[in-house]
Amino acid sequence: MKLLSFTEKGIYCPTGDFYIDPWQPVNQAVITHAHSDHARPGSSLYISHPLTKYLLQLRLGNNNYQTMEWGEVIHKNGVKISLHPAGHIIGSSQVRVEYNGEVWVVSGDYKTENDGISGELEIVKCDVFISESTFGLPIYRWKKQKEIQFNMQNWVLKNMEAGRNSVLIAYSLGKTQRILPFLNPVSSDIYVHGAIWNTQEALRMAGVQLPAVKRVTSDFQRGTIKSGVIIAPPGAEASSWVNRFEPYSLGICSGWMQVRGNVRRRNADAGFALSDHADWNGLLDVVKSTGAAKVFVTHGFQSSFSRYLNEIGIEAAEVKTAFGDELEEQSESQLGSEVN
Repeated sequence: MKLLSFTEKGIYCPTGDFYIDPWQPVNQAVITHAHSDHARPGSSLYISHPLTKYLLQLRLGNNNYQTMEWGEVIHKNGVKISLHPAGHIIGSSQVRVEYNGEVWVVSGDYKTENDGISGELEIVKCDVFISESTFGLPIYRWKKQKEIQFNMQNWVLKNMEAGRNSVLIAYSLGKTQRILPFLNPVSSDIYVHGAIWNTQEALRMAGVQLPAVKRVTSDFQRGTIKSGVIIAPPGAEASSWVNRFEPYSLGICSGWMQVRGNVRRRNADAGFALSDHADWNGLLDVVKSTGAAKVFVTHGFQSSFSRYLNEIGIEAAEVKTAFGDELEEQSESQLGSEVN
């Protein structure tokens, strides 16, 4: 019997009788992070990092929650479970599972550059590693965060000089918290969509220190903000919500902006290839550093990435899951279409 198996409900540990990031309701769910493709409603118990708990409460409501600090160990039927920093977003974790000396690690989503707010990715040695591959193609190689910060600040300043607002599209959980420190030095007033405001409040309740923002409410009229900075979730750029900020320039913060054609397809004025996922080199470095003898590759370019791992001598197989950036974007799009 494998320590972890891939089932119709998600990644399951038969010995410990728990699931990791299940996509259907289960009795015990260990959650890597609070993005909607990894944290689904309906389970009886959610186990996560304390910071993730606040975000789960925001997104899933009142439930039975149990928290674990990074490095803390709990036991389920003799199986050892611990959480370790993934560096993806605030509170994101990898899940280490050990039984009879065999160690598996479920990475969830992760990135290798320390963004200053999400915790630094910890390399966890293991026998089997389950890795994402959202950007598992050689074309995806990220610039350093400092360079993207500089470019974003210059874009905002040029918009201000031209008398235009700067509307930035970013996920309410993860990307927004990452870019706020970029924007704070060039704009004292940063306005956000209601979905982002709610996330900020949940993080504030969790004790996370973030730059102050102002909520865009329903009584905001065209012309209320001039030469300002507004952050909204994906989908808002295609709604009437943004019309009140005319004249404005639109910028999109996403790893998909690495491909220039995506900027044009989104009718954006600027694209900032800032991702909360590891790039091609990051994925390879992490997989190699774990020392895993076997790698299972999930959501993203899993076929290409697993094939390459096999070519370089690392045994790998792709696994179909319900994880994926598309679901998170759909969820954020629905939030973005609300009137706030």
